Amino acid sequence: MKRDRFARRFLTGIGSGAVGAAVLALVRAPWPLPMDAALLAHVTGLLAGYLVAVMVILMSRMPVLDRRIGSDTLARWHGKGGRIFLILVLVHAGAAVQSWADARQEGILSSMLDVLGLPGLATATLGTALFIGIAVISIRAARRKLSYETWHGVHLLTYLAIALSFDHELAGPNLAGVHPLQIGWSLLYAWAFALVLRYRILAPVGNLWRHRLRVEAVIPEAKGVASIILAGRHLAELQAESGQFFRWRFLTARTWRSAHPFSLSAPPLDNEMRITVKALGTGSTLLHSMRPGTLVFAEGPSGSMTARKRTQPSVLLIAGGVGITPMRALFETLEHRGGRITLLYRASSEQDVVFDRELRSIAHTRGAEIIWMIGRSSEPANQLTADNLRRLVPDVAQRDVYLCASPALSTAVRRGLSQAGLPPHRLHEEVFDF
Repeated sequence: MKRDRFARRFLTGIGSGAVGAAVLALVRAPWPLPMDAALLAHVTGLLAGYLVAVMVILMSRMPVLDRRIGSDTLARWHGKGGRIFLILVLVHAGAAVQSWADARQEGILSSMLDVLGLPGLATATLGTALFIGIAVISIRAARRKLSYETWHGVHLLTYLAIALSFDHELAGPNLAGVHPLQIGWSLLYAWAFALVLRYRILAPVGNLWRHRLRVEAVIPEAKGVASIILAGRHLAELQAESGQFFRWRFLTARTWRSAHPFSLSAPPLDNEMRITVKALGTGSTLLHSMRPGTLVFAEGPSGSMTARKRTQPSVLLIAGGVGITPMRALFETLEHRGGRITLLYRASSEQDVVFDRELRSIAHTRGAEIIWMIGRSSEPANQLTADNLRRLVPDVAQRDVYLCASPALSTAVRRGLSQAGLPPHRLHEEVFDF
């Protein structure tokens, strides 16, 4: 609940900033206020400029936001913000041209050419074209055809698009010549980019130097699944927790371009961490052949799916396939609080089960419970419906539930838990996507 309150307050702050940005359109506006294309252009332009800074902050990986809101939630907000931003930019451009045409009694085409000749407009238009291109490749249908590396590389052009547009923002009629407003606007952008520099570049580089994280061993776990043991020093300083993930970049000629978001599959130690990887594509398959001694660039920890989110004495952990990785770490470390800790593990076959011995040992040592659901998903007994969940875990609606599974299984589990009466705020999960 504290996390939800923090998120609501954060969104309220963003909304208040948006209102403030829109009010700037009244600077130098005539009175009575004309409800015309010029006002629409000013309001949408200021809101679009403000929203750019907000979206940069959302993706800065600032620890307090990552831990208290969650990387997946921030990414969803960023995606929605991107769609709103694109609409604002297009409306701003159209309204600005229309306003110019109305003021000079010219046609739209000639007005467009005139507007492009104004200071900063040519570069701003180029920036807008970049924003549109990035938005197009971010559409889910287009994104699925691209590798993560290609998509991410193109997405980095956003920073160039922002730079191309910034001069136009400061030279706009609402900020031009009003030095306190120009300074405040510039400081907002400076802060947003300082966060990116601090947490996406300097912190990981500093961690590489400080902790000297290297591959120690690669251990096969199950069919197509291997654990990578990572050794380092002073790792406790990272304050990583079970349930969290890092973005791992293995520094070899073939893998350095890819940053993989993998959860810790064991509680972190002061000199060792472990991740477990399933070979699902070229990038993850290459990780199975990492040589001992390979340097690892780790960005994190990230994620809020930790013990901090727990509100109830009893907990149910639901894992599907390789989604067992964060659940295994939580299964070992969640405190007993007078309730029960249950792991429900869904796998298609015995060969797909990961950490069989470890899980049984943890359950025996801690007095916890494992429910195995092995077999085809088409079999009624292996479907995570409300009836099956209540049958297997009668008090499921009174527990906290942690979930990590494939998108299809996660959707089925959410539906089953909802029908079983679990309040939405007690379902904890994070979705890795791009």
